[in-house]
Amino acid sequence: MNLIFYVIGFIIVLVALGLGLVLGYLYKQNRAEKAKREQMDDAEKFLEEAKEKARLIEIKARDQALVLHQKAEQDNDRKRAELSKEEDRLQKRREEMDNRVDRLEKREQALNKRQSLIDKRVNDVEKLYSQHLEELQRISQMSVEEARTMLLANVEKESRNDMARVIRQIEQEAREEGENRARKLITAAIQRVASDHVAEITTSSVEIPSDDMKGRIIGRNGRNIHAFEQAAGVDVIVDDTPEAVTISCFDPVRREVARRALGKLIQDGRIHPAHIEKVLKNEQKEVDRLIIEAGEQAVFEAGVPGLHPEIIKIFGRLKYRTSYGQNQLAHAVETAKLAAVIAAELGADVETARTAALLHDLGKAVDHSIEGTHAQLGAEIAKRYGLPPKVVNAIASHHHELEQETVEAVIVEAADAISGARPGARRESLEQYIKRVRSLEDIANTHKGVTQSYALQAGREIRIFVRPEEIDDLASIQMARDIAKKIEESMQYPGQIKVTVIRETRAVDYAK
Repeated sequence: MNLIFYVIGFIIVLVALGLGLVLGYLYKQNRAEKAKREQMDDAEKFLEEAKEKARLIEIKARDQALVLHQKAEQDNDRKRAELSKEEDRLQKRREEMDNRVDRLEKREQALNKRQSLIDKRVNDVEKLYSQHLEELQRISQMSVEEARTMLLANVEKESRNDMARVIRQIEQEAREEGENRARKLITAAIQRVASDHVAEITTSSVEIPSDDMKGRIIGRNGRNIHAFEQAAGVDVIVDDTPEAVTISCFDPVRREVARRALGKLIQDGRIHPAHIEKVLKNEQKEVDRLIIEAGEQAVFEAGVPGLHPEIIKIFGRLKYRTSYGQNQLAHAVETAKLAAVIAAELGADVETARTAALLHDLGKAVDHSIEGTHAQLGAEIAKRYGLPPKVVNAIASHHHELEQETVEAVIVEAADAISGARPGARRESLEQYIKRVRSLEDIANTHKGVTQSYALQAGREIRIFVRPEEIDDLASIQMARDIAKKIEESMQYPGQIKVTVIRETRAVDYAK
């Protein structure tokens, strides 16, 4: 019984198992078919989307192709228009070229006709030349060879004159080469050292507010003016000059002290002997201070440090010293700068040249009170205060009172001459100027063949016009040399005078 139940149960289990397998298979088959259907739906949907995209792409491609086609058509139209314009230009150029060729052909024909006329005239000229040559031979009774020989002789004579002229020219150039180089050097130095013209001159006049002040200056029985003259060491000249009093003294410093003191007394109004002495003492101290300041300023401008204080004090006195209107302190500074430039160009000792040039007129500050030339006095002062021997020699020899021992001494002399002789450096009286200019013209006019002469540039150049039929080129060169030599021998002048001889030939004819 139990076995039957076990068998039935087993069969039931097998049946249930088989039924489960069948149901599982069917379920799985159903799932697979469902998934397949979904895949098919997705594929169809994707295909539809792909077809739609392809259609859109095709439409876009057609639009782009249409745009490109339109652009290509526009480019073709533009190129056709440009080609049409180019063809028009080429056509015009072709027409212009044809016209030019026609004109050239016409010109060539005209030139050919003119050339024929020229050839004909050349033949006529050759015939005329032959006829004239035969006529000349008949008249002169000379053959062509004889005429050629005579012509060669004349040419040889002229060539010898030209050779002599060239030889003299070469000799003159050789002599003047050194002068030219020196001029260039001096010109460069002057250009690098610019100085003002003379504009300020120390005077001895004192302005007064009215002529009534002259009586107060003189005082009762002349006591005020006598006290002033004795205390100041000057002469006071009270004359008919309106509103001015003149102070006379050979010492420029004392004259300056007196001028300043008298000006202060006039402003103050208190003019009596006691007050005069007080004012003079105060002004003497003030002038001494100004002298030292002027000396220090000049030394600084010239670039010469380390000088003894006593030299600076003496040197500053040149502020009140002038020569032909040129202030000697400014002249000394300018000479120092010029000497430094020249020494630098020549490779000399710049500091020695600068120092000696600055102090070359040091003796002029004391030459009114000590016997001796200003060059000797300046050299003694420089030696006393320990300046180098080269500087002392340059100061002592700048007017050739002693032999110049160094090249710096020569440079100092040259710089001194340049500063004094440059235009505007010194004044010259009108009478002396007119006399010098007239002498220049008189010297030139004494030579034979001179028609006119003119002194130019304040007497620094003279131009002479000569008769060309009397004076040839060689004689004009000799005349310029003779006039320059005569000027050197008979005249005194600063710098140099340029002599120019002008020989001008004019050919004049008249058309009738």
